[in-house]
Amino acid sequence: MTRTVLVSALAAIVSISAQVPAPSPGALEETMPPGANFDKAEFRFWAPKDAASLRGLVVLVPGSNGDGRPMADDTFWQEFAIRNKVALIGCRFTDRPHDQSFIEDYVDVSQGSGQALLDVIAKFSARSSHAELASAPLFLWGMSAGGQFNYEFTAWKPERVGAFIVNKGGIYYSALLPRRAREVPGLLFVGEKDLASRVDTITGLFAVNRRGGAVWALVVEPGAAHVVGKSKELGALFFEEMLEKPHGAGFIADLTTFDVQPASGPGTPSTPNAWLQTERIANAWKAVVSGR
Repeated sequence: MTRTVLVSALAAIVSISAQVPAPSPGALEETMPPGANFDKAEFRFWAPKDAASLRGLVVLVPGSNGDGRPMADDTFWQEFAIRNKVALIGCRFTDRPHDQSFIEDYVDVSQGSGQALLDVIAKFSARSSHAELASAPLFLWGMSAGGQFNYEFTAWKPERVGAFIVNKGGIYYSALLPRRAREVPGLLFVGEKDLASRVDTITGLFAVNRRGGAVWALVVEPGAAHVVGKSKELGALFFEEMLEKPHGAGFIADLTTFDVQPASGPGTPSTPNAWLQTERIANAWKAVVSGR
């Protein structure tokens, strides 16, 4: 091997290493073999060390073919996990190369990638000595293709999902979700300045499912393009509320005026409105969509 080739190879190794920081102390990692609709599936798990029992898992899924494993090391999410007694899983899914890379095959979770996630959760449950995680509710947060993955996972296994976030994604495989999936709390984020196709797609998915009684809210972020925006903070607050499994009346919000009114149930509105489960969520939603 020539010196030039050797230096290039070492530089590539250093570059790859720099892109994936070492895991936090106590984190666990797993890799699943390639499947029918994905090439790579790699995961990082982190849980509060002093928690005797954990209430659920926050699944963090990045944008298209991204590496979300370092998201499990994010102090924001780790503090959330400690406060709420949940575990974190950062995900990396990638497609095999194909000619329309903006259409992620791994997002179609029923074709294999969803089962890979469930299988790795079982592995982490055993390795961490938290048997309760094998059947614990999942709280799905994702950006772009990550939100697409969350939506399709909720459509596929709604019984496993405690709440989910759709976040400015573009390509979805399902429209009207099964009734059980429409009963899973969700926030669907769009950016006012994102691609029109993304805005129109997510708004349409929200409208058709909300008409079917979906307990979801549309969150239009003013001035935002294809960015995380406030979805991290509002998503965490939403998960925190949903971990408490609120019962009773919620709130209806007008998507144009942002007026929020108490309601007896989500209903099947002829004009789309946001369903907000608690007053805390309603106040936070109004702050985000009004630009405050």
